Amino acid sequence: MLDHETYADDYLCDILESVRTIAVVGASPRPERPSHRVMAYLQRRGYRTVPVNPNAAGDTINGERCYASLAEVPEPIDMVDVFRRPEAAGAAVDDAIAVGAKMVWMQLGVRDDAAAARAEAAGLKVVMNRCPAIEIPRLRLPSR
Repeated sequence: MLDHETYADDYLCDILESVRTIAVVGASPRPERPSHRVMAYLQRRGYRTVPVNPNAAGDTINGERCYASLAEVPEPIDMVDVFRRPEAAGAAVDDAIAVGAKMVWMQLGVRDDAAAARAEAAGLKVVMNRCPAIEIPRLRLPSR
């Protein structure tokens, strides 16, 4: 299993350069929320984003239709970006495995080692306690 305390820059670059479609689990329609801002940032960088939030299903967040669950998203998902409390992250990871996502990215403050182990056993790459909106500029990755 990967050491989830530190990540090699090459590992993070490989993930961020290979994904196209990112499901943002816990996306908020409220502009002041971090999930709203990070989703908008990812859109500006050229990623396709899909908001997932059962409380906002059917609404639009950052111009994209919001779905109640990953299972309802009608297109393949490359990466699942998890904006949920740590105790709720495991269910989001299990859903990511079930829909065939390639990667799971848990946001700052979100860590679930058991869920990470399940994801890795299913062949997914995992990042925990990091934010792509911080890592992309730190790694100097170009827009897509």
